[in-house]
Amino acid sequence: MLNIRRITATDKDEYINMAREFYSTDAVLFCVPEGHFFATFDELMRSDCYAVCYIFELDGKIAGYSLLANTFSQEAGGKVVWIEEIFVLPEFRGMGIAKNFFTQLINSRTPDIKRFRLEAERANEGAIRLYKSLGFDFLDYDQMVLDF
Repeated sequence: MLNIRRITATDKDEYINMAREFYSTDAVLFCVPEGHFFATFDELMRSDCYAVCYIFELDGKIAGYSLLANTFSQEAGGKVVWIEEIFVLPEFRGMGIAKNFFTQLINSRTPDIKRFRLEAERANEGAIRLYKSLGFDFLDYDQMVLDF
């Protein structure tokens, strides 16, 4: 049975390990410094203002997670939820966990949420097929960043 729940303090080690594993896959373009995982976890424990994390459990075993970030967009006309990360452990892939999560997320959205947004590495064809099947489409923007 699939259980999708909010992250708790007791999930710290599992979350950090899964985030490390996610950032070692082809689904991302860049590695992140180790300290970012801990800073994100601390923020998740502090508040849900900027970020929210869901843990996926299948038959009582942690199977993955999704990290969401909240923002506002004039272009979208309201609140936007960024699906920052979605990661399913290899042994749980192909079981519909990500699709189930997205379906629940989309169906439970409040009226003030006007857009869900995510990034996908073009080579991650399986993920892109899933996202398109759920109604996501590409934006024709090139992203730019200024990191500090």
